[in-house]
Amino acid sequence: MSDEDKQAQDLTLEHRILIRVRKVLASVVRDVTPAPGRPNPLSPNTIEDIRDCFALISARERELAGKQNPDLPVYADEGATTRIVDFKKPDPD
Repeated sequence: MSDEDKQAQDLTLEHRILIRVRKVLASVVRDVTPAPGRPNPLSPNTIEDIRDCFALISARERELAGKQNPDLPVYADEGATTRIVDFKKPDPD
């Protein structure tokens, strides 16, 4: 099993859907992109909508990565997500 397959298994269903939608949308854009000098078959509104879709997909993927990736840095103003517990034996009386 490849590393990519292992990583895909670790992802949530939502994240896998986002990845697939991003790839399909990128393929559609590549397929309809005209040769230089030829008019674009997509309207300016459609092009802007596609850009918005990519932005939304990226934003959600970043949110999901933040929730699932414990290796991301924690900044001082975010507060602690762990608690230190001191284990000391009581002094004998």
